[in-house]
Amino acid sequence: MKKLLLIEDNFEVRENTAEILELAGYEVLTAENGKEGVKIANAEFPDLIICDIMMPELDGYGVLHLLSRNIKTAGIPFVFLTAKAEKADLRRGMNLGADDYITKPFDEAELLDVVEMRIKKHEAIHKDIERDVDGISGFINEARGMSALKELSDNQEIRMFREKDLIFQEDSYPRGLWFVNKGKIKTYKTNEDAKEYITGLFKEGDFIGYTALLKESSYQENAMALEDSELMLIPKEDFFSLMYDNRDVSLKFIRLLSDDLEEKEEQLLHLAYDTVRKRVADALLLLQERYQQEEEPSFSMPISRDNLASIVGSSKECVIRVLSEFKSENLIHTRKSEITILDSDALGKIRF
Repeated sequence: MKKLLLIEDNFEVRENTAEILELAGYEVLTAENGKEGVKIANAEFPDLIICDIMMPELDGYGVLHLLSRNIKTAGIPFVFLTAKAEKADLRRGMNLGADDYITKPFDEAELLDVVEMRIKKHEAIHKDIERDVDGISGFINEARGMSALKELSDNQEIRMFREKDLIFQEDSYPRGLWFVNKGKIKTYKTNEDAKEYITGLFKEGDFIGYTALLKESSYQENAMALEDSELMLIPKEDFFSLMYDNRDVSLKFIRLLSDDLEEKEEQLLHLAYDTVRKRVADALLLLQERYQQEEEPSFSMPISRDNLASIVGSSKECVIRVLSEFKSENLIHTRKSEITILDSDALGKIRF
C-alpha cells in the first residue's frame, strides 16, 4: 500500500481529501501545518507528498525547501494543493522542484489522476535499471522524456581494452564518464617508489572516473583492464546534462556513482588496523563479492600476486606467505595465478 502525506491547515479540506485517498486504497498521513509535515516526512518517508501553500508557521514553499535539502526526502514526489493559481505562484513552485499542482476546488478524479500519475512516474525513474548498455540507453531515454533533453545517446562510444591496457592515467583530464559493459577493471595509485595500491575494483555495470568529472579536475588515479574489457564512454556534456537538468536523474546518478564510497572508507580502516592475514582474507572475499557470477557454485579467478598485494597494501612476499598458510588450512586452492576459495565462511571469521 502506497503511503501519502497530506499537509493542509484547513480541517475540512484535510479530512475530505484524506478520505478520498483512503477510499482509493492509499495509506494517508496528515499534518495540520508545515512544521509538523516536515517532521512526519523525515520520519515516515512517504511515497508522495500533497501540500497546501498558504499555511501558518511554515508555508508550502518552506516545506519543499527543507525537504529538498535532505537526500532522503529530496526525491519524494511533491504536489502543491492550493487555491491560488497565479502564474507567479506556479513558476515559483516549479523552480523549487515541485512535481505538480492541484488547484482548489478540485474533483475526486483530478486528485486521484495526479497522485497515480506522479507515483508511476517516480517508480519508473527510480526502478533498478539493467546495468548494461541497453539499460543505460533506456535510462537516458527516460531522462530525455522527462526533461526534454537533446538526443543523449547519439555520441555513445564503445571501446575495447586488452588486459593491462590503460583506460585513463593519473593527471590526465576526463572527456566523459566510463561505464564498464564487459570485463574487470582496477583503479590504482603509484607512490614515489613505483609501488601500486589498488583503490578500486570494477566489473560489468560499474561507472569509473566520476570523481574527476564532478570536481572538474584531473584524474587522481590510474585505471587499467585486468582482462580484455569493453567500456562505453558517456560524453562529459551528456553526463552533466543528466546530473543537473533533472532532479530525479541527478539523485539516480548520485546513488549509482556513490556505491563504492563506503567500501573505500572501510578499506582504509582495514589498512590502518588489521593484520596482513586478515587483510589478505578480506581481499579474497572482496574479489569474490565483486566478481563471482550468480550461477557459479564456487569462486575462482586468475589474479597476479602483485595485484593482490596492491589490494592488501603489503609486500608480495607477505601475501604469498599468507596464501600458503590459507592453502595448508584448506581455505583456498591455488594453481599458478588462479585462486579458488574453498571456505569463504572461515575466511570471513579470520581476525588475526
